[in-house]
Amino acid sequence: MKALLASRPVLWFLFLFNLVVAAVAPLVVDGTQGVLTAVGMGVVSLGAGISLLHR
Repeated sequence: MKALLASRPVLWFLFLFNLVVAAVAPLVVDGTQGVLTAVGMGVVSLGAGISLLHR
């Protein structure tokens, strides 16, 4: 499982998907839930992006 999550296609998917969700969540979901969703997805996206740059 670790090798699958560390592969470049999976990291690109995690980075782009979570980035889009983080950008759209505050517009779709109102209030604190939208903001917290955006922050959580943004953290996952940043982690995947850093992993892509690290390689």
